[in-house]
Amino acid sequence: MRKPMKLTIGRLAAATGVNLETVRYYERIGLIAPPGRTEGGHRVYAEADRRRLTFIRRGRELGFALDEIRALLALATPGRRSCKEVEAIAAAHLADVRAKMADLARLEGILSATVGKCARSAKAPSCPVLEMLEHGAAA
Repeated sequence: MRKPMKLTIGRLAAATGVNLETVRYYERIGLIAPPGRTEGGHRVYAEADRRRLTFIRRGRELGFALDEIRALLALATPGRRSCKEVEAIAAAHLADVRAKMADLARLEGILSATVGKCARSAKAPSCPVLEMLEHGAAA
């Protein structure tokens, strides 16, 4: 029989690529359960904690909000899996990502056009970028 894995907070953080303070934060807000403690009071995490924290980190890398991750974690529990509910969360997030991409493309166009108007001389009488910022004029 295999001995259950016990990880310190530092090893858990290293194994999942999450900052140590982030582990504590996720514990405080209830994304991960409070771990067991050694006689000396040190946190001791199990393999299930490592898997859960990896799930959370991957969700954050994809830009999911903590509330979305909380919902996805609930849907990932055995007997609770619902691909339709997961799809709804992911589809809403995808729509948000696409909207942000459209906003960034618009901003890129404005900045590109404004920077393109800049005079090549350092002693130009006016600066299109500063004027755009001061007056809100879009390129």
